[in-house]
Amino acid sequence: MAIATVNPTTGEIVQRFQALTATEINHKLAIAQTAFQQYRLTSFAQRRQWLENAALILEQDAEKFATIMTLEMGKTKKSAIAEAEKCALVCRYYAEHGEQFLANEYAETQAIKSYVSYQPLGVILAVMPWNFPFWQVFRFAAPALMAGNGAVLKHASNVPQCALAVAEIFTQAGVPEGVFQTLLIGASQVEQVITDPRIKAATLTGSEPAGASLARLAGQEIKPTLLELGGSDPFIVLPSADLEEAVAVGTVARTMNNGQSCIAAKRFILHEAIAQTFLSKFQAQFANLKVGDPMAPDTDIGPLATAEILRDIVNQVDRAIAAGAKVLVGGQPLESPGYFYPPTILTDIPPGAAILQEELFGPVAMVFIVKNIDQAIALANDIPFGLGASAWTKDLAEQERLIRDLEAGAVFINALVKSDPRLPFGGIKRSGYGRELGISGIRAFVNAKTVSVN
Repeated sequence: MAIATVNPTTGEIVQRFQALTATEINHKLAIAQTAFQQYRLTSFAQRRQWLENAALILEQDAEKFATIMTLEMGKTKKSAIAEAEKCALVCRYYAEHGEQFLANEYAETQAIKSYVSYQPLGVILAVMPWNFPFWQVFRFAAPALMAGNGAVLKHASNVPQCALAVAEIFTQAGVPEGVFQTLLIGASQVEQVITDPRIKAATLTGSEPAGASLARLAGQEIKPTLLELGGSDPFIVLPSADLEEAVAVGTVARTMNNGQSCIAAKRFILHEAIAQTFLSKFQAQFANLKVGDPMAPDTDIGPLATAEILRDIVNQVDRAIAAGAKVLVGGQPLESPGYFYPPTILTDIPPGAAILQEELFGPVAMVFIVKNIDQAIALANDIPFGLGASAWTKDLAEQERLIRDLEAGAVFINALVKSDPRLPFGGIKRSGYGRELGISGIRAFVNAKTVSVN
């Protein structure tokens, strides 16, 4: 895929970018390694100040950054502003707590003094996706930089201006030159970076094939990786649930970011006692969502990010319909410039349909009706993914059962699945491994060095 800004609202190419050559990549990695050797010796107080500076820049220029995000990948500008503000939040969180999270941990042994010292690994490669083009980077970069690591970013090829803007934020914040760098490179060039001995580890948020490829290359080099991959999250509604709130949250959960989120609710699993009531309200909510210009403040759904993503969602829905699924609302791409697809609800999807095991990266909800909680949990778990799950019930016993038995990296009861700097985030099964955010996030790329003084 060429590195370029293509406006998904119109399909027009705005700007093309030249990928770095192998020689230029090597030069940038040399700069990164030299910078790390000095940066690792900086104090927590100095790193804290740089992250606080970055947070202030993100807040002050949130509208500018939002415009870039919306231009490049089509999310509504109001949600892009919120994304920039959330990035400021994660910077401040690690600025405040990073030193505490990495403090020496002492243990009683026969030695005079025994403890674990958390020290930076080195330069980390971050391969990041386009769907949250600022947030995905900052949730890695804030803890990595606070821990004393260096970082090189290979961002998605359709968000190069976002990638450059993120690097400029850290430069303006005072982070020393070379500590955080954006590499404008294509997917085929990742191998050169991950196999370079100056790169000590890698993190990737993206598709399953991309994650498997990076993990294979890193494994051959005996380098640690963290993968946050796809998801097909269940949204379970049981009889005691607050249906009005569940419908409202469920609508947001499926359509946020134009339906392009790994932790979006994609499979709505309804108890038969409330199914029809929920479904009628849900259909009405979907039908009332406004699809249009993502720069406009009253738009709910903007375009999908690329022509390829639009083709994929059209193909998946068409195959489901051919297999026997029914469309309650939506189901056809809009006849307009750009990559628009309407909010869509599918029901009566037959067992064995391929779509049941796939991730739908667009505003398409699949609805299922079950007789009891046992069927709900079994259906929720019958998927290769295990990222998040949302379940709605006021019954405490049911809540405990769902928390225990749902196969997911996160279970949210009566709430939207979302990432929070204070809590670890990640998945199981084919949704990846490792955890970002919380104390886990800052310890993901450090050397837990055992020290014994005798």
